[in-house]
Amino acid sequence: MKKSFVLFLFSISALITVAQENSQWRGNARNGVYEETGLLKSWPPEGPQLLWNYDGLGEGHTSVAIANDKIYVTGMTDSTGYLYIFDLQGKLLHKKPYGPEWNTNYNGSRSTVHVNDGRLYLFSARGVLSCLDENTLNAVWSKNVLTDFDGNNLKFGMTESPLIVEDIIYATPGGEKNNVVALNKKTGDLIWSSPGTGKPSTYCSPQYIGNLEIPLVVNAIDSSLVAFHAQTGECLWVVDQKNPYGMSPNTPLADGDKLFTTTGGGIGSVLLRLTNGGRSVEKVWTHEMDSKMGGIVKIGDYVYGSGEKNRYWYCVDWNTGETKYKSNKVGIGNVIAADGMLYCYSDRGEMALVKATPAGFDLVSKFSITMGTEQHWAHPVIHKGVLYVRHGNTLMAYKIR
Repeated sequence: MKKSFVLFLFSISALITVAQENSQWRGNARNGVYEETGLLKSWPPEGPQLLWNYDGLGEGHTSVAIANDKIYVTGMTDSTGYLYIFDLQGKLLHKKPYGPEWNTNYNGSRSTVHVNDGRLYLFSARGVLSCLDENTLNAVWSKNVLTDFDGNNLKFGMTESPLIVEDIIYATPGGEKNNVVALNKKTGDLIWSSPGTGKPSTYCSPQYIGNLEIPLVVNAIDSSLVAFHAQTGECLWVVDQKNPYGMSPNTPLADGDKLFTTTGGGIGSVLLRLTNGGRSVEKVWTHEMDSKMGGIVKIGDYVYGSGEKNRYWYCVDWNTGETKYKSNKVGIGNVIAADGMLYCYSDRGEMALVKATPAGFDLVSKFSITMGTEQHWAHPVIHKGVLYVRHGNTLMAYKIR
């Protein structure tokens, strides 16, 4: 009897653990590095084995989120956004409309679904932030950050993937009074609002820094990088990050007391040192790498990413800002990393496997993404030995273990 009761408790505990598996934009640290091992170190000329593909997502540029053995992704058909849910074998489980999506330019969904503690959080390019129950898909709450908080939409639509830390979800309406807001993730109620810089947001997803005296939420807003006290909303510091197009979509990369940020248009990158417990900041070095929206990854003491006007792949020394290499063997684009390798997805549709080494751009394998539609902009995702690539209308799953 006692043994049966212990097994029962163990089973319940296991169920609770599974139910709380989370997933978000560019991995749980928002740094593009996936904690996978035993992955292939080279691919056949035609690429790794295609396990399955799904044609019918509609228009969109969102990455997948994967939690509790389910895959979540959004797309747009006839101006309506849909949430698609698949099992890991590629079977479509649900297709649920969630409201109007972006049909003005570069059509389709933008924000990656955030799976958190049994809830799904969706942010449309029209500014609607929705919370759904993960199991029933019923609406829990919804806020239009543009109308509820006097925000300003952007030329290419809201593109932020909101940040969740404990019970708070952070979003950037970009209004004069409600520049950044913190909401209760369970109810949608406002916790705090900050006037910040009073400038519009800029397609960027925020980053959390919790290892300093002051917990920080850092985001690009208009032509600046801005830090907020995560608990109070106090605007602590602002660093100029001017971009000729008003776009800085790359999530800042934090490590220790340092923060790396990059923007396109030939502006380049900067490494900042957070001082006085996070209350202030100083510049350590600058660099020409000007990633527009491809993200960057840090492996060891080196940062890897590509440029926009400076159309190269770069490796930069984190400590000194020295260029270790720059290469144009592959077109510029998005980058993620796992198991000592870089996965470079170019805007020309090349998927490249590159060794993460400062010795040079060691291109091991490359194949072309031929399925799908429109721009090659969605960031790839790695989960349980599978590489997920979204190209417009098509989602592909490749076996890489």
